Amino acid sequence: MTRTSPSSDATAAVAAPGSPARRPRRGLALLRQVARAVGSALVVLWGTATVAYFAQLALPGDRATIILNIRTGQPQLRTPEELAQINAEFGLDRPLLVQYLDYLGGLVRGDFGISYQQFRPVAEVIGEQLGSTVVLSLTAILFSWILMVAWVALTAGRGPRVSALGSLADVVVAGLPAYWLGILLLLVFALGLRWFPVMGGTGVEGLILPALTLAIPLAGFLSQSTRAEFERALEQPFVLSARMRGMGDWGVRLRHVLRHAALPAVTLSGWALGATLSGAVIVESIFSRPGIGSVLVAAVNSHDLPVVVGIVTLVAVFYVAANLLVDLAYTLLDPRLKAAS
Repeated sequence: MTRTSPSSDATAAVAAPGSPARRPRRGLALLRQVARAVGSALVVLWGTATVAYFAQLALPGDRATIILNIRTGQPQLRTPEELAQINAEFGLDRPLLVQYLDYLGGLVRGDFGISYQQFRPVAEVIGEQLGSTVVLSLTAILFSWILMVAWVALTAGRGPRVSALGSLADVVVAGLPAYWLGILLLLVFALGLRWFPVMGGTGVEGLILPALTLAIPLAGFLSQSTRAEFERALEQPFVLSARMRGMGDWGVRLRHVLRHAALPAVTLSGWALGATLSGAVIVESIFSRPGIGSVLVAAVNSHDLPVVVGIVTLVAVFYVAANLLVDLAYTLLDPRLKAAS
């Protein structure tokens, strides 16, 4: 009879995948991964805020003169006395490093500065229109998922010709410019069929066309990332098992295959939130919708730099936060990543 030493028993207990000693190591690995993700997100936000700040400094012209010209609506040269008052009010007479550090400290507190044109906090100016843009972005992401699931389930794994047609449509749709697609939808469904308001609709009927303008190209991107995984999942043994139990084709595709193929699209959804928020600038202008897009266009036209920088920084915050949440969800949901940790 062979005896096992106590040390070998302890080693086996530690190495066992389901042992209690293994769980703390997995927890520490997960915490390290979360810390790395959060650290990377903070670095990206700092870089974005820094680039946005120094970009406004690189613009031609004196900032105090720009502020006075915006306030008075009369572009002209200003006296040193006039400029001194503005420099003192906005802290422009302090060293550049001090201004930069104050700017970063304000961002941490949610203070984006004062609008040159509206004489109000930038956070207040943006906050009044942010809800409309967020609703538009989330609706567009929802529509894109519906379109992607329907199209991929309809065309993936249906034979070489149908699959090739589906892939071609993914590429074409993903490349559609938002301004061209928005105008086309307006001409067909608003001016032609009169199903939706032409401009400025604030209800549900005024949301559909702008959301579709953002959703259709996004659905093309999501389909490109999902199609290969979908077709690969169709060849797995669990599909054959489900069919042998009498489940129909659409049931297999939507209940089993989609669950295994959707992780790439879930990962892209974080990028999609930032993309739709950025695309809202064009779409809200085309459809005359309220939102941060119209605020940004007005701020650029009037050289209201704090509002421009505030919106750019806020979009970056949404983009990074969404990607961070998606990365964490991906780590928790994908069993292969759990096993690797």
